[in-house]
Amino acid sequence: MTLLALGVNHKTAAVALREKMSFLPDSFEQAFHHLIQTTLVKSGVFLSTCNRTEFYLSAQNQSGLEKKLIQWLCEYCHLKPEELIKSLYWYYDDQAVEHLMRVASGLDSLILGEPQILGQIKKAFTQSQPHQIMCRDLKRLFQKSFSVAKRVRTETDIGVHAVSFAFAACSLARQIFESLSEVTVLLIGAGETIELMARHLFKHKVKRLIIANRTFEKALCLGNDFGADVIRFEEIPSRLYEADITMSSTASQLPVIDKNMIKQALKKRRNQPMLFIDIAVPRDIEPEVGHVPNVYLYNIDDLQSIIERHLSHRKRAVFKAESIIKEESLNFISWVRSQSSSEMIREYRSKADQIRIALTEKALAAIKKGDNLEKTLYALTHKLTNQLIHAPTSSLKKAALDGDIERFKFLHESLEHSGLLHFKKQATKKRHPN
Repeated sequence: MTLLALGVNHKTAAVALREKMSFLPDSFEQAFHHLIQTTLVKSGVFLSTCNRTEFYLSAQNQSGLEKKLIQWLCEYCHLKPEELIKSLYWYYDDQAVEHLMRVASGLDSLILGEPQILGQIKKAFTQSQPHQIMCRDLKRLFQKSFSVAKRVRTETDIGVHAVSFAFAACSLARQIFESLSEVTVLLIGAGETIELMARHLFKHKVKRLIIANRTFEKALCLGNDFGADVIRFEEIPSRLYEADITMSSTASQLPVIDKNMIKQALKKRRNQPMLFIDIAVPRDIEPEVGHVPNVYLYNIDDLQSIIERHLSHRKRAVFKAESIIKEESLNFISWVRSQSSSEMIREYRSKADQIRIALTEKALAAIKKGDNLEKTLYALTHKLTNQLIHAPTSSLKKAALDGDIERFKFLHESLEHSGLLHFKKQATKKRHPN
């Protein structure tokens, strides 16, 4: 059985190609049935996110597999081979194991160490199971990868420090204010970054959340998700004083908050400190605001330096994370090999037992017919010996004829270690004494 990981991601393919290769959960069953009908694949897991589409598959063998998979992908995703081949990556067996563990641990993500990918892989694994009988090795690989990802996050700092603007902004707020449960935060805008900020603040139990946006309906929709108060954009100057922290990210070409607004807000607050985090480009808050007493202003460049510093912490954690993955992948590969050898041994023993039973029954039948007991027993053991050693001795002979010295030595040593050669010499001495 061959394990295979193939796919495209943000490093190998542009978004236009990733869009064409995305798989919706509803289309998984149809896609998988199409796959097993046209290739040697027996079971698989499809992972489809905005940054990657990957297929983790088990197949009977590698012969012609890549060609068939490329053909299937081109047909199913309506692609030309030349636009797909240059972006595809392939990992087999040991490398496939390491790759999945790296992906699950966030080491292969656009944002190093991001935790969302693990949840996405778990979801893909769960969605795959009802549609197929998943092979033991592939199922065990995913379960092992989940525990490895947990170990990496527990034993390293790969996910400790903020590496997104939204998370960095919220981390900065938590550094300045002892507890977010005692503060009011005003969010200006309603885009993806503001939504992430709202999510982080909600998670940390902010006392009160206010959202303002030019499109009131969009702010209202976001506010409903997080239990926030929603105000109209033109209300910002008169309501600014209510916020201990203001975070802004709009597409405005002109400043949304100026120095005069801040001074008016401070008067109403009796000069209680105010924190402003501006991650808009162009900037939403006039730079001069930072010179006003009791006002702390941070812009996107300030957050970038925080992110870069935190990213360097994560990069230092990569070495330890990689060593954990290497250790765990070797353990998994050893388990796979031990299972395979155990199955092979069971199969070999079963075959040998079938031969023994067949020859024994034949010998018993001959004895019942009146054949000489001693001759029958000698014939039985002679036939049993010939059948059991036919395959290894034929392989030994072929290795000698082919000039394959390494294989010949290996087979010879295997026979020697089995005791067959040693036992034969002893038996010969006893039967033909000097």
